[in-house]
Amino acid sequence: MKQANESVRKAIHEAGFTQWQVAEAIGVNATTLTVWLRTPLSESRLNRVQDALSALQKGAAINA
Repeated sequence: MKQANESVRKAIHEAGFTQWQVAEAIGVNATTLTVWLRTPLSESRLNRVQDALSALQKGAAINA
């Protein structure tokens, strides 16, 4: 059985971040992001997750 938002979960994992780090970057509680990821993301929420992941990656590159 395929998990909802598998590509998003994989992108977070492959980038080396946890879901709570992405949630913090979005400005939501980690539990909220977990609930979001249980069902297909709306375009708005998907964009928020992708923007947060990009921001984290840029931050990681600066701090590396």
